[in-house]
Formats: sequence, structure tokens, C-alpha cells
Amino acid sequence: MTEFKETQRFTQWWLWLILFGTWATMIFALMQELNEINISFFVGGIIGLGFPILFWQMRLVTRVTSAGIYVRFIPFHFKEKFYSWESIESAQVRTYDPLFEYGGWGIKYGFNGQGKVYNIAGNEGLQLVFKSGDKLLIGTQKPKEIQAAVRL
Repeated sequence: MTEFKETQRFTQWWLWLILFGTWATMIFALMQELNEINISFFVGGIIGLGFPILFWQMRLVTRVTSAGIYVRFIPFHFKEKFYSWESIESAQVRTYDPLFEYGGWGIKYGFNGQGKVYNIAGNEGLQLVFKSGDKLLIGTQKPKEIQAAVRL
């Protein structure tokens, strides 16, 4: 039984402005070379269209159940990552600095032993510390709800 579920997407306006600005610039440059169709035309077109499509498809799905925590960062994880309650030492929602602690958003490894992060937006996340000493931060837009679902 799922006690908490959250699906996040990249919805930041500035990110989409950068992606579509880059896409429009690439398309313009490719149109200038339309009479000289070569491999760079196709590579540029694939990259130009691929990045906005990739970001449109990306989403972070987090589920908290009585068995543990499931996380999937689509399209990078083909199946959910499962973390059982037995493997987790502590789980607390905390505020963090995505840029300075992890170098941004996405799937990242933190600086100075911060562990791994899965995040899409914002600066709040569920910090998991495992009995092995490893750390994982899962970004959330619903900090109160996910903390209420965690039973540690």
C-alpha cells in the first residue's frame, strides 16, 4: 500500500527558455546550411530536437510504502530503485543548496561526502542515511507530506 506518492517534472520557465532558445539557434544554423546537407546537419538536428524531448520526458517519481522507499528518475532508471526501511538509519526532510552542495539538479553526487541526489527543482528533500553510511537525498515539493509518511 502506497502511503505517499509524488511525481515531479522540470517546469522551470528559465530552463525551457534556455532549451528552446538553443533549439531555435540550432535550427536557424541548420537552415543556413540546408543546401549542404551532411552529417553535421543530421547530428545537429538530433541534438537540437533531442534535448527538449529528453527534458520533457524526465520525471522523478517517489513512493513511500510500508516496505520502504521507491525512487525512479525516468528515463535514466529502467525500474524503480528500492530502499528498505531495514537498510535506512535515518530519514529527515531538510533544506539544501542544490548548486553548492550538489552542482545542480538531476542525478548528482555531492561535494564533501554529501552522497547522491535525485532532484528536479526546489531546495527541499528527504535525506536518507543508510546503515552502511551512504547518503541519498531525494528532492521533494511536498516536504510535510513525505515526512509524515516516513516512519523512522
